[in-house]
Amino acid sequence: MSRGEKPKGRNTGRSISASGGRRRKSVLVRGGGRPQSSIRWLQRQLNDPYVLAAKENGYRSRAAFKLIELDDKFKIFASGNTVVDLGAAPGGWSQIASQKVGRRGNVIGVDTQFIDPIGSVTFLQLDVSDAKTIDKIMDIQKRPADVVLSDMAARSTGHASTDHLRVITLAEAAAEIATQILAPGGIFVTKVFKGGTESRLLHELKLQFDRVKHAKPPSSRSGSAEEYVVAKGFRQPRH
Repeated sequence: MSRGEKPKGRNTGRSISASGGRRRKSVLVRGGGRPQSSIRWLQRQLNDPYVLAAKENGYRSRAAFKLIELDDKFKIFASGNTVVDLGAAPGGWSQIASQKVGRRGNVIGVDTQFIDPIGSVTFLQLDVSDAKTIDKIMDIQKRPADVVLSDMAARSTGHASTDHLRVITLAEAAAEIATQILAPGGIFVTKVFKGGTESRLLHELKLQFDRVKHAKPPSSRSGSAEEYVVAKGFRQPRH
């Protein structure tokens, strides 16, 4: 799907709109004591085709489309895979991973927040920055992970440099976990923000994976600095 196209339904090839036809743009009436930033956010949500398509498809969030698009481009999943989704709340990526790996697969979602159950997905309420988290994940894994995902992002401060550093810190924490639990040949996908400080992370990934690529999925908002790193072919270190 090229940028500017509407997202497509799960079982059809047609574009989705909330009403099934041409949709009018929603406009919020000022009032109720809402700050301007809140009004702008609500306006964007009401008119975002991915938000509407996520509701129609039963996805937990619009971010589900980002993973669908990344998988279309990079062939991340295979039937029967074991997948670990870090920073899984509210569960959109875990939903897609579960669909992709099928009944023979295994998906483990990790987040500090409680996540409502999704089918056979196992959710662990853990902090990725806690050193014990790796051990707890490995305790319930049936085998090393084929795929580790991270769409983690810290709450925005409104200060670009600070937000960038916080996202990269989370990506580095996710990479540390990934290199401990991935099977040889495994895949790691993480969100980063463009800004320069991601270079150290990319350097480390290139030492540990055969191929490291960047991508900005069409469903990623054009005004966002986010992009995704897809690292394939994990090379397990020799001891």
